Amino acid sequence: MPLRVLALTLLLMGCSAKSVEPVELTGRTMGTSYSIKLAATPDPTLQDTLQRQVEQRLHDINAQMSTYLADSDLMRFNRSSSTEWLAVPPELVELVEQANRISAQTDGMYDITVGPLVNLWGFGNAGTRSAAPPEQEVTALLKQTGYQHLQARRSPPALRKDVAGLQVDLSSIAKGWAVDQLARLLIDHGIRDFLVEIGGELRASGQKAADRPWRVAVERPLDGYREVQRVIGLRDLAMATSGDYRNFFEDGGHRFSHTISPKSGLPVQHSVASVSVVADDCAQADAWATALMALGERRGPEVAESLQLKALFILRTPGGFEERISPALRDSGLLRD
Repeated sequence: MPLRVLALTLLLMGCSAKSVEPVELTGRTMGTSYSIKLAATPDPTLQDTLQRQVEQRLHDINAQMSTYLADSDLMRFNRSSSTEWLAVPPELVELVEQANRISAQTDGMYDITVGPLVNLWGFGNAGTRSAAPPEQEVTALLKQTGYQHLQARRSPPALRKDVAGLQVDLSSIAKGWAVDQLARLLIDHGIRDFLVEIGGELRASGQKAADRPWRVAVERPLDGYREVQRVIGLRDLAMATSGDYRNFFEDGGHRFSHTISPKSGLPVQHSVASVSVVADDCAQADAWATALMALGERRGPEVAESLQLKALFILRTPGGFEERISPALRDSGLLRD
């Protein structure tokens, strides 16, 4: 499941006393913060309307998809032991379909049914831990996971599980999807130049100022403090990052991060410290960042190249951090902007 990773907006062009900074709407959602930067100052009445509508939209998304709200639509499905179709909002169907497509493209290394394993390892809503769980508990939960046991139906919208204990966790895609929903809300109000961010997942539209893109930073994957690795200029694109350097614990000399392998039920063990993905929409960027992180230093870049994904891998090596840039990102011109 994805890590909250910083996506800093940078004032790299130099600010003078005459510079006009974007108007910002902020708040809390999904256990993290959100930020909406508007390049042009809206009418005060519209700004108040936007704030209210943003809060309402985020409230509605949480009511559908949260694993922390016991009465959310998703948790109602998770608590059910029925293997019959269960009616859910169409938004849940849409996200499950998107997630299952990525699962198929990654041979199951991206899987939204591993939530119980994430909880078992102390990275979910069941509390933290400082030691690896017993092997038998991991093995038992593995029998209740697998995206192939989850089906979605559009009409009427419903989900079905064919393993009674199966549960769904959308945290690897829901924040990105929520970013897209807020972007749609702004566009519906005629706003074209903005940057929306939730917990490090973001989407840029238009430009920050004349001939200036929204400039965001990919964080260097360091433990305990923050430093910029690289800056990317975004116009009409989204970006999300997944990494192992914020949400982890160490036990017996081993580092265990929040990205769980659906094959073994264990935290992935490889040299990839973080993956950032640029895509047309944030839901896809969010999910693919997690998927490529799970795939590791060999299969991740192979899949990114074969599917023409714009991806930046940061690897830990004996000599320090090393970047691996997918051809699609290298050829995009974004890294030189």
